[in-house]
Amino acid sequence: MSDQKQEFRKALGRFASGITVITVAKEDGGAIQAKSASRFSGVHGMTANSFTSVSLVPPQILVCVGEKARALKLLHAAGRFGVTVLREDQQPFSDYFAYGPQDPAEGARIGVHFRTSARGTTLLDGGLATLDCKVVTANLSGDHTVFIGEVEEMSWTEGKPLLYFAGQYRKLES
Repeated sequence: MSDQKQEFRKALGRFASGITVITVAKEDGGAIQAKSASRFSGVHGMTANSFTSVSLVPPQILVCVGEKARALKLLHAAGRFGVTVLREDQQPFSDYFAYGPQDPAEGARIGVHFRTSARGTTLLDGGLATLDCKVVTANLSGDHTVFIGEVEEMSWTEGKPLLYFAGQYRKLES
C-alpha cells in the first residue's frame, strides 16, 4: 500500500463510525424465507462503514461499494438492498460479512438470521435499525461506486451501536 494511501486511511480512521451490513439478493436467489438457514445462499452481505443519510424528503441514504467487491455487481443487478445497523454485541456479524466466503454453516453458528421485507428485500435480523432501499442512482467515484438508496421501509430499536475507530471496534461507555 502506498504511503499516501496509508496516511489517508489513518487520517480517516480518526472519524468514528457505526457499522452496517448491506444485504442484496444473489443472481441465482431472490428473497429468502425469513430466518431460513437453508436458503442462506440466496443473499450476499457486505460490512460497510461508508454509509450516511442523504435526504429526509424523500428519505435517502448512501453506501459506497469498492469496485472489486462482489456486492457491486449484485447491487447493480438487483436494484434494491437492505441496510442493518449493528449492535455492539454483533461484532461477529461484522467480521463474518467483511471476510471470507460467507459459509452458511458458520453464519448459522454465530446466529445470523434474515427476514424479508414487504417488498421482498432480505434484511439481516436483530440490528439497531433496518432499511429497505431501492437504488435511485449509482455513480462511480474513484475506486468505489456511490449508491443512493431511497428508503421504502424501516424499523429501529433501542440499544448501543457497534463502533469503529482508528482501525478497531469500540463500544460506547455508559
